[in-house]
Amino acid sequence: MEDRSPLLPDRHPQQDLFVCDIVDAVPKGDMSSMEHPIFSLSTKPDMRPRRYERNDNWIEISPSRYGLATVHDRDVLIYCISQCMAALNEGRKVHRAMRFKAYDLLVATNRQTSGRGYELLKDALRRLQGTQIETNLRQGGKEYFKVFGLIDSAEIVRETRDGRMLDVEITLSEWVFDAIENNHVLTLNRRYFFLRKPLERRLYELARKHCGTQAEWKIGLEKLRDKCGSGSTIKEFRRLVGKIIEDDTQHDHMPDYTFSVDGENVVVHLKKRSMQTALPLPFATLLIKSDTFEEARILAPGWDIRSLENDWRSWVIEKGIAVKDADAHFLSFCRKKGTLPQLL
Repeated sequence: MEDRSPLLPDRHPQQDLFVCDIVDAVPKGDMSSMEHPIFSLSTKPDMRPRRYERNDNWIEISPSRYGLATVHDRDVLIYCISQCMAALNEGRKVHRAMRFKAYDLLVATNRQTSGRGYELLKDALRRLQGTQIETNLRQGGKEYFKVFGLIDSAEIVRETRDGRMLDVEITLSEWVFDAIENNHVLTLNRRYFFLRKPLERRLYELARKHCGTQAEWKIGLEKLRDKCGSGSTIKEFRRLVGKIIEDDTQHDHMPDYTFSVDGENVVVHLKKRSMQTALPLPFATLLIKSDTFEEARILAPGWDIRSLENDWRSWVIEKGIAVKDADAHFLSFCRKKGTLPQLL
């Protein structure tokens, strides 16, 4: 008996011509929800509230009666963010309230377009709207308390007799829309939508956010478990990660990155072919002098400067920006980040 592929099947190998432009919008994810354990890894209703703390900052996620929003529900936000960023790149205005064809979303995110697929999308909208996030945001040296959802509202504008949605209107939360307006997003590999396991998707998100285009990134197993939002014991979490590593060794299904366990750490490596694809600019032109980091810390107090360096470098590479003075360009990037609220 052959091993089942760890990837989901390609549900739309021959896409309709009229949705090609929609599907071709580059997948984008907001950095904050890539950084923090916002979404549940469970495939069943998750009624477990969670709290994540880092230094003096914290975030709490509470479920509605439908449960917490899941990693797969995140597809809806990725689709919305991707469409908005594509519009901005074309010089068009975007708004928090956006309308689209449900079918287009399902095709773009490799989801079922059967009646069951539409019902699952309804469930995702319920969880996204109902999941409540509470956090303390530091702005101007003051501490704020904020409560919000992932989307403010969702409406099915038209629905067929057999229950299939035609038009859907979603109002994004200010939190998500701020990420769009400030370009606080990262490009995702399209193969993300083919990853079957929620933990695989979460590991990819964290690798994309923290490793980016670096050759390697290391994180403690316990810290990784917390950032994934996993409720497993360390022993079980090690086993789950080990199984993903084993599957990837056999099938090479994880996009862009490989993972390994080294004692109590998980090591993430950028795949060589991804390095070649992701670095069209001479890497030497994006190196920062050690003295520059001290000035960057002043411009962006409280931020992880090495993480900012990674975000800046990824942004420059993705946009194809010609950087003449890497240090000055990086400091300008940090200056802008220093004016934004953050969650650690």
